Amino acid sequence: MTAGEVARKMDITVRTLQYYHREGLLSPSAFSQGGRRLYTDKDIVKLHQILSLKHLGFSLDDIKNRLIPLDDPLEVADILEEQAGMLREKIEGLSKALAELETLRGEVLKMQSVDFKKYADIIVNLQMKNDFYWMLKHFDSETLDHIRSRFDRDSGIAFLQRFIRLQEEAISLGSEGVWPKSERGQEFARNYWNMITEFTGGNLSLLPKLMEIRQNEEFDQEWGPNQAQADAFIEPALEAYFSRLGMDPFQEKSSEKDR
Repeated sequence: MTAGEVARKMDITVRTLQYYHREGLLSPSAFSQGGRRLYTDKDIVKLHQILSLKHLGFSLDDIKNRLIPLDDPLEVADILEEQAGMLREKIEGLSKALAELETLRGEVLKMQSVDFKKYADIIVNLQMKNDFYWMLKHFDSETLDHIRSRFDRDSGIAFLQRFIRLQEEAISLGSEGVWPKSERGQEFARNYWNMITEFTGGNLSLLPKLMEIRQNEEFDQEWGPNQAQADAFIEPALEAYFSRLGMDPFQEKSSEKDR
């Protein structure tokens, strides 16, 4: 059979056959007087093997150098299992990417405008497994630029874990009946306020913006019940903490704005 006949029979291109020949993967059994490649049924069988293994995700180098030369079933089985493991990883990665695409699509439809910077932020936070990724679409550009400048992937994950831990601690302290003005309550308030100031970097203008997000209807839907329990302890604990220090960061910010 000529290369064209083989190509039609196996649903590939002549160029593919030429490439396999150059790579030493499948050489024709003969050449015509005019120099045309000629293939036999045996060549077709080998080509079928190559195409089948390629379909399973093996590279041509693997097929040529690792698989076809083997004559030990256990060695072949080991290589097949290795390839299966690689495919499992690809499937897992594709499944995650699909879930992220579907989630991002939902967020895009909820946003009022096209903003690829926010899209990128949402994708990164989905990869970080940040359950609060949806909050990002409510931040303005100034707040998002602030977040990007202060946190990278690792520090962002660490901060998120710290936030969740403090939220859970507030719920736990409230459930235990700990008095917000007690030593334990004030220690918590100090740690919580330190977390906020670390996030803002001392920029108190961010506080009202954070409070606006807290009052968003979507926030109540996503985090409302847990946040209500946490706030029941956090708010009086912070109030007592600020009173003891003789400060009111929200009032200070209002005064700065008035000036």
